[in-house]
Amino acid sequence: MENMKIAVIGNYLPRQCGIATFTTDLCDSIAWRMEKGGERLTVVAMDDIEKGYHYPDRVGFQVRATVQSDYIHAAEFLNVHKFDAAILQHEFGIFGGQDGSHIFHLIKNLRMPVIATLHTVLKNPSDGQRVVIQELAKYTDALVVMAHKARMLLMDSYGIEDSKIIFIPHGTPDVPFDNSGSGSFRTKLGLSGRKIILTFGLLSPGKGIEVMLNAMPGIIERHPDVSYIVLGETHPHIIKDTGDSYRQRLYQLVIRLGIDDHVLFHNHFVDLETLTQYMTSADLYVSPYLNEEQIVSGTLSYAVAMGTAVISTPYWHAQELLAEGRGCLVPFNDPVALAEKINHLLDHGEERHEIKKKSYQFSRSTVWKVVASKYLDLVREVIERTLDRPIPQYAKRPDARILGGLPEINLQHMRLMTDSTGILQHAKYSIPDRTHGYCVDDNARALLVAAMYYSLRKDKDVIPLIQTYLSFMHYSFNPENGRFRNFMSYDRRWLEEIGSEDSHGRSIWGIGIAIKYAPHDSIRNMAVRLFLDGLTAAENFQSPRSWAFIIIGLHAYMEVFGGDTTARRLRTLLAEKLFGLFQKGSTADWLWCEDTLTYANAKLPHALILAGQWIPNPEMFKMGIRSLSWLLEKQTAPQGHLSIVGNSNWHSRNGLTSTFDQQPIEIMCLIDACAEAFRSTGETKWLDQGQRCLGWFLGSNDLNEQIYDFKTGGCCDGIQATGVNANQGAESTLSWLISLLSMYEILGQLVKK
Repeated sequence: MENMKIAVIGNYLPRQCGIATFTTDLCDSIAWRMEKGGERLTVVAMDDIEKGYHYPDRVGFQVRATVQSDYIHAAEFLNVHKFDAAILQHEFGIFGGQDGSHIFHLIKNLRMPVIATLHTVLKNPSDGQRVVIQELAKYTDALVVMAHKARMLLMDSYGIEDSKIIFIPHGTPDVPFDNSGSGSFRTKLGLSGRKIILTFGLLSPGKGIEVMLNAMPGIIERHPDVSYIVLGETHPHIIKDTGDSYRQRLYQLVIRLGIDDHVLFHNHFVDLETLTQYMTSADLYVSPYLNEEQIVSGTLSYAVAMGTAVISTPYWHAQELLAEGRGCLVPFNDPVALAEKINHLLDHGEERHEIKKKSYQFSRSTVWKVVASKYLDLVREVIERTLDRPIPQYAKRPDARILGGLPEINLQHMRLMTDSTGILQHAKYSIPDRTHGYCVDDNARALLVAAMYYSLRKDKDVIPLIQTYLSFMHYSFNPENGRFRNFMSYDRRWLEEIGSEDSHGRSIWGIGIAIKYAPHDSIRNMAVRLFLDGLTAAENFQSPRSWAFIIIGLHAYMEVFGGDTTARRLRTLLAEKLFGLFQKGSTADWLWCEDTLTYANAKLPHALILAGQWIPNPEMFKMGIRSLSWLLEKQTAPQGHLSIVGNSNWHSRNGLTSTFDQQPIEIMCLIDACAEAFRSTGETKWLDQGQRCLGWFLGSNDLNEQIYDFKTGGCCDGIQATGVNANQGAESTLSWLISLLSMYEILGQLVKK
């Protein structure tokens, strides 16, 4: 058992966050405790940036947090290398998917016991968060908590058995007790002879720094020789979302309060040695968090373990750590009470010293070498307990089987085809062809791709694309007739005053998806305005495909604005029109609403499946499922691959059919419809159908030729009797991307089931 191999999954230094520091310290301590040191300890590191970080050799595998397939490959890596156990560091925000659900692609497919350390346990979780924790309990062998309060919450709020929950405190550095005040370091800081109050950690709203700043005037009045140091960089995710505006607001508050001579912002992510110097130099450490539901704080643990006198608001972890005289608690968001308590301790050195001794002595049981031993004991226990457990057949899981084979999403060609106006229609091979200019159809599809991609990856680099395509859509709308124009020349001249009903419907569809997945309110507000303006003309449309596109766009819109009665009424009206055509036109051997199968066929059953669920109308829903099954059967070759209707002569009720020219848009519509069929029924056969459809792009077609180009990220314009049409235009490339994104999306939903 001493030769066991352990994998630790979580963030890792040099990524800058509390969990990265925790994971690194835990691994260092476990490696030191293991008989063969770090040779049998490997880290699976979570990356929040595409290029990753320059990790030390201990990191054996990197997972891009938003890339679902990386989780499958990480599981395969650990299984192939026969690790004996895995220790997962769990925090909702460090994994991709809704509430971090992507992590289940990894842990459900591991063939070894798994221990999960919970860094966040909420009293009132969302439904998704509750499901994630309950699933963690199901697929792991122990849940480690770092506060006794967390045990009670897991039992009361999540229904998890007590026997599954193990308490191991947050680890802390083993440093000697120092009550000297580190005069030399104070001198180095230029604060010799000053009283020092310290707060450290990554800066973000919720840490309560504003409360401490507002308390400073009352402290300065009593102790004019006081300095408050805020040590730590702004959290990288805050920088990514809003720049450094939070720190700037703190600076402005300092100036307004007139305390700039007493407040120092040391914008550094420091190593342990430097942190120890800051801690031993401080007279007081302040932790003014704003929220009670803070189940663990690494910075508080470190402050207590280093023998610093601590004043904190009464969040859960502070209540436990500072009990029995190991620190002082003050009410939340109360600068007056905070100033009074700080003044009291600065005036009473003996009381302050007594707090420091009690906290230091208490934390001897939390130093990393002790904590590492507890983790190793737990690993041995779960390995012993699970020796006879059957090995999960992870390869048979549909999410592992399908997701593991999905290509990576590549927007390279879409970006190449896009200029400051929008996305160009056509290409000669992989080179944009400016001759034919732009169309609203392609820009609507491009808007849809960019919005879906942002939802999946949360990649801010795609936001300018969303804005470009939405701007094109806005410009294409003609307020004089309430319709979208379609074709624009390369020199930005509209070639028509009104587009087709189908292009109008596609516009509503794309804008609806943009509303659903908008990265921020500015984009959503613009999209909603354009969406509602575009609905005015839709009620009188005659094209069944335009109805279908609009129904699907309406549904996406109503996932955000479900109470919009006008949208509900229009969805019902158009769906009933479409359903009426199917009832009138279909027979036992021709389950279709028209005499000919033409283009974008699967959008029709897709719309019936959606509307049938939500109106609700069970017969409409059944018709959607039946007609989709029939459509797939009609377009299946004897060899089992898809042989879709060609657009040279289509496929008529009397049996006349054309095999070529086959277009990628047909596959995209089929995959979208299969995705909705899976979402509504939960039947994994629709996943298999989706995978079969995606295979058409990858060579499973009548020509046995690959349509998608892995080198360029583009997709060829279809297959003809003479071979593949090698031009990589916008419609085909966007059809591929929508198809691939739809598969990733439904697999992300499957992993929670």
